[in-house]
Amino acid sequence: MTYTRREVGAPNTLEYRVFIEKDGKPISAFHDIPLYADESKKVLNMVVEIPRWTNAKMEINKEEKLNPIKQDTKKGKIRFVRNCFPHHGYIHNYGAFPQTWEDPNVVNPETHAAGDNDPLDVCEIGETVGYPGQVKQVKVLGVMALLDDGETDWKIIVIDVHDPLAPKLNDIEDVERHLPGLLRATNEWFRIYKIPDGKPENQFAFSGECKNKKYAEDVIEECSDAWKTLISGKSTDDKGISLVNTTLTDNATYVSEADIPAAHPLPAAPIDKSIDKWFFISGSA
Repeated sequence: MTYTRREVGAPNTLEYRVFIEKDGKPISAFHDIPLYADESKKVLNMVVEIPRWTNAKMEINKEEKLNPIKQDTKKGKIRFVRNCFPHHGYIHNYGAFPQTWEDPNVVNPETHAAGDNDPLDVCEIGETVGYPGQVKQVKVLGVMALLDDGETDWKIIVIDVHDPLAPKLNDIEDVERHLPGLLRATNEWFRIYKIPDGKPENQFAFSGECKNKKYAEDVIEECSDAWKTLISGKSTDDKGISLVNTTLTDNATYVSEADIPAAHPLPAAPIDKSIDKWFFISGSA
């Protein structure tokens, strides 16, 4: 399968959208891309929302038709994460697993918090910087459990299967062996990145421990099952998520064609210079 992007508008604006196409046909970034690129080899598809070292808070839009990637907003303004020294923007390629859903109607017995109503978040730790709308093939290494505003917000740690280090990384202990300090930095970044915006430190379940590959695979399976319930229309509360898709022909929300804007990429709009500022967080080192 060949996945391409359809860009509409200018990056760093409210109107900017990135739709994903498969073989030239628009599809849903949330529902139409299979979770597994090769299930027998445990290779999964990851949708990149935010490239490493960038600040724009891009995400799959759950409410819009075909769930394009857009910049998150707050009070009508586009959102950026701040640079918390020594980090710059997001420290990994950040994105989501399609065909997964963290069910907000179910409380996890170990984290004691319900799901955050999003596809599963994914942190890809390979050396190549991605781009919004890229579909990467990855393998799972572990998972952290962020507790965000009283919700369970899993962070699955993966690596691109084409990365030079991929053959050596098969479980979470391999990450510390070959990339010393990366897991500590990941924990630190998620703990402090909202502080410059006046919010408290984020908390973690399991005292911040990164669980292993098997635990992560169980989380993925649970969230895959939750998505299947969601897309079938059997969820007790779908939270207004658009279920429109162009490939799931046996589903009531399937459409053969979706009316979305034609490609119309524009140059990126300028951003406020304050986005480049460093913030020094006490106790972050």
